[in-house]
Amino acid sequence: MKHRFLWLFLAAAFLFSGMLRPVRAESIDKQLANIQHSLNLLAKALAPLESEYSQLQAKIKASRRQIGQIQQMMRQLDRQLLDKEADLAVKKIVLGQKTRRYYINLKKFSPLEMVLSSHSPQELVFQFGWYQAVLYQDRQTIRQVATDLQQLNRQGLKLKAEKKQLARLQSKFQKRAFFLAGEISKAHRYRAQLTQKQEELLRLKTEMFATSVGETPPVLAACAGPPGSANFCAPGSRPAFAGFSFGAPHRKGMSQYGAYGRAKKGQNYQQILQAYYGNVRLEKINPPASIATTVGSLPFENNYLWGIAEMPSGWGDKGGFEALKAQAVAARTYALAYTGWRRNSPTVKKAICTSEHCQVYSRSKAAHPPDTWRRAVSETQGQVLISNQTQEIISSWYASTAGGAIYSYQALGHQTPNLWDTECGNQSCWPGQAYENTAGSPWFYKGWFKNRHGQSCGHHNPWLSESEMADIVNALIIYKNDSGSVVHLSQTDSCWGNVANTWSADQVRREAEKHGGAVSSISAVTVRYNSGGYTQEVEFATNRGSLTFSGNDLKYIFNLRAPGAIHLTSRLFNIIRY
Repeated sequence: MKHRFLWLFLAAAFLFSGMLRPVRAESIDKQLANIQHSLNLLAKALAPLESEYSQLQAKIKASRRQIGQIQQMMRQLDRQLLDKEADLAVKKIVLGQKTRRYYINLKKFSPLEMVLSSHSPQELVFQFGWYQAVLYQDRQTIRQVATDLQQLNRQGLKLKAEKKQLARLQSKFQKRAFFLAGEISKAHRYRAQLTQKQEELLRLKTEMFATSVGETPPVLAACAGPPGSANFCAPGSRPAFAGFSFGAPHRKGMSQYGAYGRAKKGQNYQQILQAYYGNVRLEKINPPASIATTVGSLPFENNYLWGIAEMPSGWGDKGGFEALKAQAVAARTYALAYTGWRRNSPTVKKAICTSEHCQVYSRSKAAHPPDTWRRAVSETQGQVLISNQTQEIISSWYASTAGGAIYSYQALGHQTPNLWDTECGNQSCWPGQAYENTAGSPWFYKGWFKNRHGQSCGHHNPWLSESEMADIVNALIIYKNDSGSVVHLSQTDSCWGNVANTWSADQVRREAEKHGGAVSSISAVTVRYNSGGYTQEVEFATNRGSLTFSGNDLKYIFNLRAPGAIHLTSRLFNIIRY
């Protein structure tokens, strides 16, 4: 077993070592499959080892208990031996005297003398009986003492042998348990590495969008809309199913399309900023003359901020000028907070990157800033957001679209609000009157079927056939009843490469039968949302009755099992039957 485990461990390690190379998007699923295969090897190797380790621990515990019992018996025996030794010390003296008398009596015994000395037959019988009784008692005493000594010695030797044997077994068990504990610990550490890598690859596969609007707003993605929308593409057959996400990561801080919608509804930039960042105030400071960036030191107000390409300048001419001013304040605040500027220490301490990982800076825009954006920077010059909670500058996060529900976050000690970004201020008018929806965000409600490199893997819309959706539901049934089977539930789409150890739709159906029956038809889907801005649960009406799954489980298995690049980007989503 030891060698079998080591062989499996080395095989898994070899597979994992190949996965540590830089990730290419087109091989993500193949790498996921290899990781799952390695996890399977580890699971198979660990199961018997952990079972044996558990049994050894039980044996060690039992042997310790038995040794304790033997030690207690030996202590009792030692006390008995001490008592016997004291008793024997006396009995040896008596025994010596009796033995001596016994042999003397034997030699001196003369039946003729007894007859001659007796005065009557009755006296003769009495003397003879008494003499025989004395001899018998002496013989019995000698025999009993010898027997007691032999029994105590044999018992002592037996207990010592048992104790020695148990000690050897215990030592053997402990050595084996120590070895197994080390191997199991190494395997668990390795499995943690695989799990971490698997999560990273899943993130790369499903993270389709994590940026801001940019200087040029995107066009509506063809075929990504729901029925009735301008960018809807009908599926090839019906019934068909699709998942539509509200917004995209990270859904925290200011929504840029939400700010645009609020501006068009008449809100000024102060109202917009306070809506998204909560208990804050605007404060005018003396900004630094320059800021350190990864492309060198730049004049802060009249170059760096002019070059921020995070919101379309054209919005300023379409009712969104206040949104541009809100963006200018948010960008100024974020840059200063990122570089270490503080009210009590107003200096730039580190450089800020110029990509979407921080804030996008464009040299060409800085050289020729559009008039609306230049005015937005100028009219808010030096203004930053200060937390009323901490009396310090905040880290002002922002992103394109949150789907009408903004999540709270905490940074630099400041807590932002969790809110429904709607005209009514709550969930009751969502999604129709969400500010992002009225502003026309192309990411507000979208079916995702391409990865971030534009690959669709042969699927030209987000729609799934009934058999494909039933396969996902069957995978959910398995996962809900046996989460360890997730290693078999990756997508089977061959365009991502052959996925080792992944169950086919037929195998998934057979496995689902073990958990109450498989699904083959779906007549309706009901989605329920909670007040925190998440999909709470999804209910399917199927041939085996109503089945309900949590939103988190459905998103996870949907992204893992759905064919091609079809997936959900947000925890706020809808599943529709068309």
